[in-house]
Amino acid sequence: MAHPQFAAELLQRAEQQGPITIGLAGAGQMGTDIVVQVALMPGMRIGAISEVRPQAAIDAALLAGHDRSDIVQAGNAAAIDRAIEAGKIAVTEDLHALAAAGRIDVIIDATGNPNIGTLFALEVMKNGKHIVMLNVEADITIGRFLKEEARKAGVVYTGAAGDEPACTLEIIGFARSLGFNIIAAGKGKNNPLKIDAMPADYEKEAAERNMNARMLVEFVDGSKTAIEMVAIANATGLVPDVPGMHGPTATLEELASVLCPREDGGVLHRKGVVDYSIGKGVAPGVFCIIETRHPRVLERMVDLKVGKGPYFTIFRPYHLTSLEVPLSAARAVVYKRADMEPLDHPVAEAVAVAKSDLGLGQSLGMIGENDYRGFAMTWEDARARGALPLGLAERAKVVKPIKTGDFLTYENCVPDDSMVITQIRRRLDQSDGRFVTNAA
Repeated sequence: MAHPQFAAELLQRAEQQGPITIGLAGAGQMGTDIVVQVALMPGMRIGAISEVRPQAAIDAALLAGHDRSDIVQAGNAAAIDRAIEAGKIAVTEDLHALAAAGRIDVIIDATGNPNIGTLFALEVMKNGKHIVMLNVEADITIGRFLKEEARKAGVVYTGAAGDEPACTLEIIGFARSLGFNIIAAGKGKNNPLKIDAMPADYEKEAAERNMNARMLVEFVDGSKTAIEMVAIANATGLVPDVPGMHGPTATLEELASVLCPREDGGVLHRKGVVDYSIGKGVAPGVFCIIETRHPRVLERMVDLKVGKGPYFTIFRPYHLTSLEVPLSAARAVVYKRADMEPLDHPVAEAVAVAKSDLGLGQSLGMIGENDYRGFAMTWEDARARGALPLGLAERAKVVKPIKTGDFLTYENCVPDDSMVITQIRRRLDQSDGRFVTNAA
């Protein structure tokens, strides 16, 4: 959560050192939001945008209120630096140039591709820059490796404010600071869960919502929820209670009496879990169920109308997605601190489950398409099943036929070894999934 004085600190820093200069990779829906929002923020500016469709970057800058004469094309790092020194925004098609430009303080990855995002993050960090990853898919697959690379480079690797995981972490941190016991944490799911959703059935709705059908289906079929809850788990040590989580239809008022232990009338087998609700009044918010048994604290919480106790819901009714992301970039520069980073060892895994029958020799598509969906479970459970991490499913080859509803495993699928994310994940798994840092 931003400190009340943060805006003043940003202005003060800008007066002394110039504004925080952001490099942005990707000017799609989220990237465009970021360009517009940064233009409204004190002490910050967009220095350069890398985009394979340069016109999309130009359109984003124009939408943010920049003059066309202040948006210039740049083919290399030196040209980007010259543009920034002249107070202009550089547009480049070259991610390497963006990573190398010396006038950029921090880079936001909004490319949306786990493998490209990984390669890019590594290059950004090698160039001594902080990196804000909107790429939760990469983070849940090899985040602990990226965090360690950032430590070695002396920079910050962080998840993005505004996304549900970082927003949930905000209230988990608040509750833990007060000494409350965390029972469950998670989000309200925005769409009804339909595990067999296919893009062809969502073309119309996607067009109406100005997004592509594959991305919409990633939300509808539960993949995105699995990814986000695993990200929270691996940043906090909370775990999925059961494979797939419970996902009750609990309303906001019911949350604390449903996502609590079974002996107290809830659904949980243990305390300290990640989960989600499809009940009314929870989405688009995030929540944390806490417990207190001290009579005085209980009395005060009840008196303050937080709930009945001993379990209470701490709730944030909104997450502003891309609009909040620049705050993570600013905090990385000013405080050298991550809003969200994985633990050294994962506790949960998002794995892939077949959405249709998959045939021998088939090469698999992307998350949100027709082949598979994301599914959350504990790291130990995924390992015991030999389940394929969701982040490695794209371009994997089927080596044994897979029935709808079955897990993709290392036995029935071979991930694409030409992708750097596959190579890094294999190294992590070979060390028994434990990534030991060299930190003293």
